[in-house]
Amino acid sequence: MNLPIADATTLQPAEDIACYHCGLPVARGTRFCVTVDGCERSMCCAGCAAVAQAIVANGLADYYRHRDSLPESPREAVPEALKDLGLFDHPDFQKSFVTPTSQHECEAALMIEGITCSACVWLNESHLAKQPGVTAVEINYATRRARVRWDSRVTRLSALLEAIAAIGYRAHPYDATRSEALSQRERRQALWRVFVAGFGMMQVMMYAVPVYLANGDMTSDIEQLMRWASLLLTLPVVLYSAAPFFTRAWRDLRLGRVGMDVPVALGVGSAFAASCWATLVGGSEVYFDSVAMFVFFLLGGRYLEMIARQRAVREVERLAKALPPFAWRLSAYPRLDAERVPVGDLVVGDRVLVKPGEPIPADAVVLQGESEADESLLTGEARPVAKRVGDKVTGGTTNTASPLVLFVEQVGGATRLAAIQRLIERANAERPRIVQTADRVATIFVAALLLLAAIAGLYWWLVDASRALSIFVAVLVVSCPCALSLATPTALTVATGAMSRRGLLVTRGHAIETLAQVDHFVFDKTGTLTVGKLQLSATDVLRHIDPGDALRLAAALEQGSEHAVAQALRAAVPAGCALAPVDSLMSVTGQGVEGRIGGQTLRLGREEFVRGMHCVDPPSTVHADRSATMVALGDEEGWIALFHLTDAVRPHAAELVRALKAGGVRVSLLSGDSQQTVLQYAQQIGIDHAHGGMSPQAKHEFIENLQRQGSVVAMVGDGVNDAPVLAQAQVSIAMGGGTELARNQGDIVLLSERLDALSAGRNLALRTVRIIRQNLWWSFGYNLAAIPLAMSGAITPWMAGIGMSASSLLVVVNALRLQRQPVQ
Repeated sequence: MNLPIADATTLQPAEDIACYHCGLPVARGTRFCVTVDGCERSMCCAGCAAVAQAIVANGLADYYRHRDSLPESPREAVPEALKDLGLFDHPDFQKSFVTPTSQHECEAALMIEGITCSACVWLNESHLAKQPGVTAVEINYATRRARVRWDSRVTRLSALLEAIAAIGYRAHPYDATRSEALSQRERRQALWRVFVAGFGMMQVMMYAVPVYLANGDMTSDIEQLMRWASLLLTLPVVLYSAAPFFTRAWRDLRLGRVGMDVPVALGVGSAFAASCWATLVGGSEVYFDSVAMFVFFLLGGRYLEMIARQRAVREVERLAKALPPFAWRLSAYPRLDAERVPVGDLVVGDRVLVKPGEPIPADAVVLQGESEADESLLTGEARPVAKRVGDKVTGGTTNTASPLVLFVEQVGGATRLAAIQRLIERANAERPRIVQTADRVATIFVAALLLLAAIAGLYWWLVDASRALSIFVAVLVVSCPCALSLATPTALTVATGAMSRRGLLVTRGHAIETLAQVDHFVFDKTGTLTVGKLQLSATDVLRHIDPGDALRLAAALEQGSEHAVAQALRAAVPAGCALAPVDSLMSVTGQGVEGRIGGQTLRLGREEFVRGMHCVDPPSTVHADRSATMVALGDEEGWIALFHLTDAVRPHAAELVRALKAGGVRVSLLSGDSQQTVLQYAQQIGIDHAHGGMSPQAKHEFIENLQRQGSVVAMVGDGVNDAPVLAQAQVSIAMGGGTELARNQGDIVLLSERLDALSAGRNLALRTVRIIRQNLWWSFGYNLAAIPLAMSGAITPWMAGIGMSASSLLVVVNALRLQRQPVQ
């Protein structure tokens, strides 16, 4: 049942009116109202309106009458009964986090609460993959974010959320504000558990120390009193502070999975149970102090680890908070009133006012004013970029100097920031091979650990039964493989954030690991090592035709292309000149274009491509600038004109090549331009191996040949022609100003204009791999040393708790060193 949303013209909400559903302020002009109990109620957004409609339509309006407070988070303003009524399937509710990938396939960006280890990731992925209609699922351990893709004809999003809840986890639509709120709640709950464990530990030690110091001289009734006091004080530590260990361990066992919480829960539970039994029957040994102590140390270590992990995740997710929640939209002429509206209400064609210090709300072009934009969030470039009338600005960057009036060109999912966020989500969801290997090893390790603990406990039961339980617990706790699972994903998450600060956007999970292994860089020329803004420097007319007419014919053939050559030819045409319509237009990749203008068939592109139309030998040209790119125009009768285009080398190109060579990396230059032109550029930049006249297929074969020789190749390119070559290389780097296709093919996207960021990125990748290896060696070395010591009885349970916590914390802190790399 769909209820109509009242138009804001019937009810003019003021800025001080709160949303009836969630309590947030309602911006003036917002067009969302729903009738509840016969009265029109203002809503702040389409999501709240959709929820309110569902509440009323399903006869649950009592929810509003009986609630005694507004929810902590507006997203939580949903009565529990609605979760079974398909609320999350409402199109308006899905706008912000669900993306259609095909006619019947959708993809959702979700957050999953309750993930504590790689086993949790495996469990959720395996469980979701078995659901009908699910075509893909990927979960990132470090960020707790998931990408789920499903066939909308077979299943619904609400069914998938229910499937996640059925195995003990909670899934929510990804939202940056909610993510931070959940992180704060997670920290608050963890801190309370640490506090209770720490307070209980101190109190238990007050009763345990006198017993130790008495050394058997204490009377039995006093010692029994001490035991009962210790039991009561340890009870909240076990039932509250250690509760998550037991809950997750039981969930894993119930689902036939041995997770990393199983050894901890088994150790804590067995020690506490044995101590309770000894207290009841007057046994010789109790371990309340050890239980409270190692729960405290374990939780303390995990709390510090969580703080470090959240700090690393914030670096990656900072883009999600770049857009402002509201914007100043200007009314139509002649009135120029500024109206404060939600950014989600902006549409293409709106004019917005951006004041100094405010973020730019959408991709736009400057209509009025001159200012500077801080683009460091996207490109890593610290200096503000000047913006004048006609310049393009990117949503999420900050206006720093003067007010600007902007014309909105792209909004929502079509903006550059949204495309970058999608690429980041793709990278976060993918798990590199090294992470998958570590997860498999950790899973095997847990099973081996349980076996070793059982063997140690049985041996000491036969040798010295009084020490069997403490040694059994120590073995379980000391070598829990949390450090092994944290070693790789944490380092990769930190490195991804560090690279983004340098203007390098990592879009594939394997990119950092592979970049560190690269021994051969291959560069395209136009738009990569050069600025990519070709300019017409000369025109050789080879027939009795006006040069301007020849240029207009060439520009007409290229009027639908995004290639740098096409842009240069169109830019050379005087403003106001109309281009002729083209029929039967055909593009030949890497060669040129062919079309009919006024009944005349024309070709524009490389010399050999045009010559194939009339078989006339190419003429000798007057201009002999070897650095110029030559584009030929001809028809069935012969040559018409030759256009000479020049391009400037990027400022840091030579510096990048020198740095790569110094690091032992070979460098090659491939281009479709003439060999003379390519050699001229290669000499200027310092590249020894340059190849001209290369078609896309020839470039592809060149990369394949290098790979057959054992090279690990990185391809750096820009443009449609580079997409298949980028896909062939082990790691591909696309220029941020290139086409959308090239950016999607790139494993890494260079958002900055500084090519030397690639050198800094490669150095960071090398450091990342070194730190991963350090973490893995530490994890294996620690476990190999700690297990025998625990099995020999040299380590007590509380010492084991310290050791395991310190081991996990160490790998996280070691990974955070990547953030201290100075920005180049």
